[in-house]
Amino acid sequence: MGAAGQGVRLLTRLFGVSALAGALTAGLVVPIAGFAGFGSEEVVDTLRSLPKPLNSQPAAVRTRIVAADGSLIANLYDENRAPVGIAHIAPVMRQAIISIEDSRFYEHGALDLQGTLRALIRNQAEGTSQGGSSITQQYVKLTLLENAKTPAEQRAATAPTYERKLVELRYAIAVEQQQSKDQILDGYLNLANFGDGTYGVQAAAQHYFGVTAAQLTLPQAAMLAGIVKNPSGYDPVTHPEQALQRRNTVIERMLQLGNITLAEANTALRAPVLDLSQVHPILNGCANSPYPFYCEYVVSKLLDNPALGDTPQQRDQYLKTGGLTIRTSLDPRIQAAAQKSIDEHTRPTDNTVAAITVVQPGTGLVEAMVQSKPYGEGRDETAYNYNVEKSYAGGYGGFQNGSTMKAFTIAAAIQQGIPIDHMINSPDQIDLSGVPYRTCDGWTRDSNYTPKNSTKSGDFTMVDAARYSVNTYFLQLSRETGLCSIATIAGKLGMYNAQTLHPLDQVVSMTLGVGYVTPLMLSNAYATFADRGVYCAPLLVTSITDESGKSLATPGQACKQVLEPWVADGVNRVLSAVMQPGGTGGNLSFGSWDLAGKTGTINQNLAVWFSGYTPNLAAAAVVADATPPYTNLMYGHQLNGQDITDPTGSGTAGPLWESAMRGALQGLPRESFVAPPARVLGNLPN
Repeated sequence: MGAAGQGVRLLTRLFGVSALAGALTAGLVVPIAGFAGFGSEEVVDTLRSLPKPLNSQPAAVRTRIVAADGSLIANLYDENRAPVGIAHIAPVMRQAIISIEDSRFYEHGALDLQGTLRALIRNQAEGTSQGGSSITQQYVKLTLLENAKTPAEQRAATAPTYERKLVELRYAIAVEQQQSKDQILDGYLNLANFGDGTYGVQAAAQHYFGVTAAQLTLPQAAMLAGIVKNPSGYDPVTHPEQALQRRNTVIERMLQLGNITLAEANTALRAPVLDLSQVHPILNGCANSPYPFYCEYVVSKLLDNPALGDTPQQRDQYLKTGGLTIRTSLDPRIQAAAQKSIDEHTRPTDNTVAAITVVQPGTGLVEAMVQSKPYGEGRDETAYNYNVEKSYAGGYGGFQNGSTMKAFTIAAAIQQGIPIDHMINSPDQIDLSGVPYRTCDGWTRDSNYTPKNSTKSGDFTMVDAARYSVNTYFLQLSRETGLCSIATIAGKLGMYNAQTLHPLDQVVSMTLGVGYVTPLMLSNAYATFADRGVYCAPLLVTSITDESGKSLATPGQACKQVLEPWVADGVNRVLSAVMQPGGTGGNLSFGSWDLAGKTGTINQNLAVWFSGYTPNLAAAAVVADATPPYTNLMYGHQLNGQDITDPTGSGTAGPLWESAMRGALQGLPRESFVAPPARVLGNLPN
């Protein structure tokens, strides 16, 4: 008896005539081999009792994080997938997958009886195990696997049992009743594994050929169609010979079915299977981003967003599977200007670290974030983001900000009605041992404190004291204002301890910068002065849309007037003097821009700062010892491969700030600070 006769005899023996007839009436025939343990009635009862509706959860789709101009920052995914409608899949791709996987797809129901019998007969005759699943059955299997969330569900979705085949078949019948053939094919092509980490035909087309699914050619479509049977074995990147043979099999099958002409087949067969130099890897995660530190900070903030899930774990899963488009504040042009400054003034091999953050006043948009140590785990690399607080991979948690803190003392004095021509005798050294300073909770003292100036001494106005960064002036001024008002203003401008996340300590030396802050904090606080007292919380994520284009909740812009405009105008007037000839920032002025800023150098020069701004942009740059806990003196350290002999805010950190701002401001309108009222100026000219 021939193989066909053996197959029919097997069918009759296992099912019985009535059971087989009933199954055929229902429009299905189940895979036969291996059902010897079932009676015919058991099989039919099992089929009837299985659930019908297939609850298809949304497939895992990669999320894209993009810059303000829409350029890609990073992909986040568990499965690299970009769904596309069937109208946007090339007809030749549809023909190729149907030809090789289920040539009678549009003619049969949930199961192809001819294909199943053919596979059964071949298996019996050759002792092999060849599948006869229809595209609908494969779609069901892929859907069940995609819906499986636990290891147990995943094992059940792939178990090599005929019970699973029965479940899939019953679901397939329901799918055929609920969806059109085109819808089923569309779902299948968007779920299928196309090798080398790609899922769905669109991602595969982009990855292997740099085209969309609509642009696929015959040899390209045939290669992709051939992969789905064995995504690892026919992976064209790792197994090009096997992929070529499989692709040619698909082309020959398409010719056999009359879907292509002989000339088309011959041309396609001569085409190379893949040009490896043209493969476009869809890199996953922030580590592969051109802006890894910024990217990781964005992701860490997203994990705090309750709109993405109830827990950080749920949010992380949604980020990797939800097909979101996350638009951020990063401006590639400004980022490039800041990075160019880092590249010109530092080297990764330096035993110092430099960092710069650029913020837009009036919006809080964080437009650039760069640092001198590259991202990674190797020598001279780091995973620490030195621009942000410790809780977000911010290294040790910021650096002491030195005299940049004097800006908040200036604001407190102006707010209390002290004019900026206020004169104080400021000797080279002052004894403040035991001198009481008002705090929000009472008084504080330092039992042994005799600070000195590092620049000039004498009688100074507030303007000249800022111009020369006179320590003894501001220590006396902060006693007049009280520390509480300085701390309150600093807090309103987003300044807090980057290590503890607590408010800055109210100590006698507060105005000289004893708290640990970050470039992001400082640049954003100074941006408040630039926008005349309007504080905007740092804004990194400007919008989130899901796969359908629906907007999801994001904190968005949060701006508030925290200082009277005239107070900020007074601060801008004082800090503008720093940028004038003779000031500590005088060598950093450029063009005709209205510039204001402040140097910062902490005790023993462990870190040096320059923070400055125009009405358009604010930036803070820091250079510090690169070894936690950052307690090594920078004397003898290297910056740009050269020994640092005299680390200062203006001479060491200042050039990084200046070149970054010079590039960032190109093309922006020149705006001017508003002059403060006469009561703020005192007897000084406007």
